[in-house]
Amino acid sequence: MTQNPNSPVWHPFTQHGLGDSIPLISHAKDSKLYDAEGNGWIDAISSWWVTTHGHSHPRIMAAIRAQTEKLDQLIFAGWTHEPAESLAAELVRITPDPLTRVFFSDSGSTSVEVALKMALGYWYNIGEPRSHILVLEHSYHGDTIGTMSVGERGVYNRAWQPLLFDVGTIPFPHDGQEQATLDALEAACRQKPAAFIVEPLILGAGGMLIYPAWLLAEMRSICARHGVLFIADEVMTGWGRTGTRFACDQAGVIPDIVCLSKGLTGGAIPLAVTLCIEPIFQAHFSDDRGRAFYHSSSYTANPIACAAAVANLEIWRDEPVQQRIDALADAQAAHLAMLSHDPRVTNPRRLGTIAALDIAVPDAGYLSTLTPRLTAFYRDKGVLLRPLGNSVYVMPPYCITPAELAQVWDSIAASIERV
Repeated sequence: MTQNPNSPVWHPFTQHGLGDSIPLISHAKDSKLYDAEGNGWIDAISSWWVTTHGHSHPRIMAAIRAQTEKLDQLIFAGWTHEPAESLAAELVRITPDPLTRVFFSDSGSTSVEVALKMALGYWYNIGEPRSHILVLEHSYHGDTIGTMSVGERGVYNRAWQPLLFDVGTIPFPHDGQEQATLDALEAACRQKPAAFIVEPLILGAGGMLIYPAWLLAEMRSICARHGVLFIADEVMTGWGRTGTRFACDQAGVIPDIVCLSKGLTGGAIPLAVTLCIEPIFQAHFSDDRGRAFYHSSSYTANPIACAAAVANLEIWRDEPVQQRIDALADAQAAHLAMLSHDPRVTNPRRLGTIAALDIAVPDAGYLSTLTPRLTAFYRDKGVLLRPLGNSVYVMPPYCITPAELAQVWDSIAASIERV
C-alpha cells in the first residue's frame, strides 16, 4: 500500500516531482516494517539510525503508556518532573565524571544548537568572547541554521548560504593524511576559537567516513592544550552503533560537551540531551538573570519522552545489549568480507554495527542517478536501505535476525549485479 498521490504531506529529502511511490506503513515490530496489506520490509537503517533495540520494544512501549496516564507535558522552565530527574541522574552516572550537567532538547539538531550556544555563552560570560567554531571536513550536524553552518556545504543547504556563519574547516584525516589534519587543527587552535565540533570515529551523512580512535584522542589533546572546547556530536554514534555505548569511549576521550539523541529513547520518540562539564554551567550560574542560558523549546524534557529514555537505559542495564552489539558487528564483518573483493566494490568499511561500501560508478556523489534506482531496487526486495550517493550502508537494529541480515546483504549483492 502506498501514499495517496494527492496527499498534502511534504516529505523530507524527497523530490516529489519524480513521482516515486511512497510506502504507507501501518505498523512495525522488531526489525520489520509492514503496510496494511501485510507486505514487510527489513528496516536495515534503523529508520534513519534511531531504532536500537527494535520497533515497538515492549518495555519502552509500556513506559510510554504508563507515563501517558500520569503526566503528558510540563513547562520545564522553573518546573521539573520525575522522569527527567531520573534520566539526568542516570546519564551523569554512565558518562565520565567531568560531565555533570544535562540540558534537554528534542532532536539531534537542537542538541547541537544547544552545544554551540553553550560554548559561546561560556566564553562570553567569563569575559573572553570567542565566536569562531572549528569543524571537520565532510561533517553533518543537522539541518537548522547553526548546524548547517558547522556542517558540509553542498546541494542540501546551498539555498540558505546567506544565513550561515563562517567556520574553520579542518581536513578529514584520510588514510595517510592524518598528520595534515592534526597540523591544521594545531594551527587553527592557536587562533583561540571557541570550540571544535566532531562526529567521533565516523562521519554519518558525509558518507560513513571512518577514522581511527587514536586520531580522535590526539585531536582532543590538541584542543585541551590550547583551551578550545571540544564538542562530541554522538547523536548517531552513541548507544552502541560504533561497538561501544559511546564512540568516545574507544579513544578514552572525555568531551567538554556531548550531544545525544536518536537511540536515547531506543528510537521510539523524539528526545535529545546536551551534557557539559561543570565550568560551562558555572559560567552561567549567577544571581544576575542576564547570565542565564536562554534556550528552550515548548517540549523541552517532555515527560513521555523522558519515560521512554529511562526505559531504554534500564534495557541497557538489565539485558545483554553489548552481547547483541558484538554479535551484530561480527555478522556485519562477515557479510562485508564476502563482497569486499568484488571489483565493482570500493572502500569496504565497518565500525561496530555499521558496515558500508561504495559501488564503482561514474556518477558518484549525493545526486548520483544510482541512488533512487538502488533505493527502489531494495524496496522491491523487501529491504529499507537509503544509499548516500553510491555509498551503501547497513545500520540495522540490534535485534535483527541472521536470516534478515542475510536477506539485506543478498539484496546488496543483487543490486551490484543489476547496476
